Amino acid sequence: MNKFAKIALPFAFASAAAAAVYMVKPAKATEEQKLPFVGRNIAHRGLFTEDQFTPENSLSAFDLAIQAGYGIELDVHITEDDRIVVFHDDTLERMCDAEGRVEDCFWAELKNLPLSGGDETMPLLSDVLNLVGGRCPIILEIKPDRRRNELCERTLEFIRSYNGDICVESFDPRIVAWFRKNAPEILRGQLSQPAGDFGDAANKLQAFALGNLLTNFISRPHFVAYKIGKKPFLVRLCDRLGAIKVGWTAHDPSAEFDNDVVIFEHYRPSQRFR
Repeated sequence: MNKFAKIALPFAFASAAAAAVYMVKPAKATEEQKLPFVGRNIAHRGLFTEDQFTPENSLSAFDLAIQAGYGIELDVHITEDDRIVVFHDDTLERMCDAEGRVEDCFWAELKNLPLSGGDETMPLLSDVLNLVGGRCPIILEIKPDRRRNELCERTLEFIRSYNGDICVESFDPRIVAWFRKNAPEILRGQLSQPAGDFGDAANKLQAFALGNLLTNFISRPHFVAYKIGKKPFLVRLCDRLGAIKVGWTAHDPSAEFDNDVVIFEHYRPSQRFR
């Protein structure tokens, strides 16, 4: 090895390490921001049943979770007429046996569609917040709709008028970045998973960046909600740099050993594990 290489290689390694830290470094949450969430088990879309007899993201599923002492996780979309609805999928087929995208429909078209063929219907975010009434912490996932800025703006209005603990998360780093800019006081998180799990939702380059948290320099999330399983090196680096670790979606209590917050479904864990 020549003299130049002896100097250049350590410099290159140091530069690469510094770049990696810069790219994935999270924001530091305050103890006050952490307190409602850390050590809690959070019911994924409420305490819905696997057969959807109690449907996901329904008022009954949220009420059952509250009665059991859990926090709740829920998903929001914006409708064509600017209503914020609590619903997971982009389209209506799976849960409502109907055609169309949620964001292309008016509330009048959605409000009477039965969830999973039962008696319950899609709730508005305002309905859910009125039901919860500050009795449990809420993790609110903002879906990456076409009108993401309007969705963020309307959701923030509800959060700021609500007397209770809410944090936000999204798979879309632009949404997380929006909250970083416009509501830095609200705990925010980046949802992610291994690159190979994104499927058609992202091209290979996007999936690699998202799966390895290389967009954190844009959004600086306080927490990373990562799919339970083996984590890539850069995700583990983000954890070591202080991100709150949220695991999804647990089906047994083992995730409590490696995470600060656990989003679970289809079993009954303890309310708290710390």
